[in-house]
Amino acid sequence: MNNNVLAFTKMQSLGNDFVLIDGVRQHIRMSANFARRIADRHYGIGCDQIIIAEPGKQPNTFKMAVFNADGSEVGQCGNGVRCFARFLQDQGLSHESIIAVETITTNMDITMNPDQTVTASMGLPEFDPKRIPLSVDAERREYTILVEGREVEFAAVSIGNPHCVINVPDYRQANVEWLGPRIESHPVFPERVNVGFRQIVSRNEVNLRVFERGVGETLGCGSGACAAVACGIREGILGRQVTVNLPGGSITVDWASERNPVRLTGAVETVFRGQIDLPDDIRCTGSGT
Repeated sequence: MNNNVLAFTKMQSLGNDFVLIDGVRQHIRMSANFARRIADRHYGIGCDQIIIAEPGKQPNTFKMAVFNADGSEVGQCGNGVRCFARFLQDQGLSHESIIAVETITTNMDITMNPDQTVTASMGLPEFDPKRIPLSVDAERREYTILVEGREVEFAAVSIGNPHCVINVPDYRQANVEWLGPRIESHPVFPERVNVGFRQIVSRNEVNLRVFERGVGETLGCGSGACAAVACGIREGILGRQVTVNLPGGSITVDWASERNPVRLTGAVETVFRGQIDLPDDIRCTGSGT
C-alpha cells in the first residue's frame, strides 16, 4: 500500500455516519488534527465519527478506537460498533456470527443476525454519578441544573459514555441547538455529556433527538437511544423493549432485566469506499487492503 494514501469505508446507520479504517493489517496513528480533517464535510470525507479497527487483547477479538468530529477520543458508539462489525466481515477480518469488541471503556459482543440487522450488547447501564461521571452529592433518578438562569431537569446514565436525558412534549420543537451545547459543557459533567431530548409516545415507543458530545446534533445516536430507554425503564414509564424513532430512522432497544446488558438492534449500510491522502506527519505501515 502507498504509505501516503489511506483506504477507508464510509458507513451509516440511522444517518449516523462513520469513516472506518483497517488498523489490523496496517498501523495508523490517528491525531486529533487528522481526525478533524477526515470528519470535515467540506474539506475532508465528512462523518460524525472515525472508527479504527485494531487487534484485540485476545485471539479473534478486536479493539474499536472511536474519534469524534472534533478529534476527541470516546469509549462507546452504538451505531458505530454495529457498522464496525459489518466492516470486519466485509473486510474478511472476521467470519464469526458473534464478534467480541473492546473499546477504551467497555467490552461488547456484536451479533450478526440472519435478517442482516446487527445487534450490539451495550453492557449494563451505570447510574452511579461517580461512574457517569456527574458532579452531584447523591444518586437520584432525576437531577436539576441551572442553564443561564433556567432550571433543567434530567436523568443521567453511562452507556460506556455519559448521557443525560430530558423529557420534552414534542421532540420536533425541542430547543436542541441552544440547550444542547450548554448542557454538553455544563460544569456538572466533568467529561462533558451527550444530551438526549426524549418524547414518550407509549410504553414501547419514544421519539428522540441527541446532541452528541464533540459532534453536535446527529441524525441518530445508538448509545443515546439506549440511554433514553434505560432511564425510562428505571423511571417506570417504559417497557422492556422499545422502538426509538430518531430523525434518521428507527431502532430497537431491549433491556431484559437489571442483570442483563442493554441490547441495540438495527440495520447498517456501506455507503462507499475510497482513499484519502495522508498528511506529512502521518504514515501507514503494513499490507493494507
